[in-house]
Amino acid sequence: MFKLNKVAKVSAAACAAVAIFWAGYEALRPTYKGNVGVTQGKAYAYARQSHVSFDIWYPARPGGKVVTVGGNGVFIGTPAGRKAPRREGRFPLVVISHGAGGNAGQFGWIASALAENGFVVVLPNHPGTTSGNASAEAAVRVWERPQDVTAVLDHMADHQEEFSYIDFDKIAVVGFSAGGYTALAVSGARVDPDRLQGFCDAGDHGMSDCAFLRRFGIDLHQMDLTPAAQDLHDARIKAGVIVDPGIISMITEQSLENIQIPLFVINLGTKESVPLGVHALAASGVIPNAEHLFVPDATHFSFLAECTERGADILKNEGELDPLCADAGGRGRSEIHEELARMIVAYLDRTLGSSELYVAAAGSD
Repeated sequence: MFKLNKVAKVSAAACAAVAIFWAGYEALRPTYKGNVGVTQGKAYAYARQSHVSFDIWYPARPGGKVVTVGGNGVFIGTPAGRKAPRREGRFPLVVISHGAGGNAGQFGWIASALAENGFVVVLPNHPGTTSGNASAEAAVRVWERPQDVTAVLDHMADHQEEFSYIDFDKIAVVGFSAGGYTALAVSGARVDPDRLQGFCDAGDHGMSDCAFLRRFGIDLHQMDLTPAAQDLHDARIKAGVIVDPGIISMITEQSLENIQIPLFVINLGTKESVPLGVHALAASGVIPNAEHLFVPDATHFSFLAECTERGADILKNEGELDPLCADAGGRGRSEIHEELARMIVAYLDRTLGSSELYVAAAGSD
């Protein structure tokens, strides 16, 4: 799942040719007629001493150019409007954290649904655990990911004139897999480093994580994991949706008991089929204001974008360890996404509440 960047050297003449081609290509794109806009940004993360890039999805009006976000040979992308005019008003903010080896583009389906329903959505690409920029060693440094979320929120808060359309009193987080841990961490959960060091001692937890670490020669007992114990809570987060959270059994019970915000914890599968490594029913019972739900027709990877017809074959030929295109049967991934989107939108609307300014703007149409 993890692939390293390849650096391409391109001559100045070739760059100029590409720029001319791209300008023409952009001019020929059709005008966007929907109501979801997309743009990009970056924030400086002091913990990394580098920038974190992020996508922004926002409520929009028709205009700008049609783009497809996140599409490739394996995954189907999501349409949006580049430079689409923003809808008037201020909107609650949702930060979405992707899984290890994933990327922001894989979650256009839920980002688009949230933006359509009056939320601004920010999706950071976590350095070291993002497609094209990933390593096994970086994946173990789980404490860096929550600091990415805080860095993005700091950046946006420091540039409120640029982000005047965001209601900074209403911020939620959504996380999947390693992103589920990330969302829990900024909500107040803390990792026990000793447990994390022994994560692979008793088996693979029904996931491919330990096989992946062995493949790249990572021995958790030889790593300094004490930073995992630090408090990474961000008090600006007011609610969260946690989907199949990674290293859930490594989190201390005391920190779960101390989480004060409402959380919606989703496991993709049945009580019996959800892998132990992400099974969150017991943890949900410890969190004071948590709701838990199993989605029986789903598998762990049902939260990713829909796959193309050739997606599974491409992954097989590349030697991918995980069945990224597999669902549990009974329903297609698009139907699963529709249900998940409805539930997540409804939960965040209930826990955050719609922005009064947004309601006023929407009612003026």
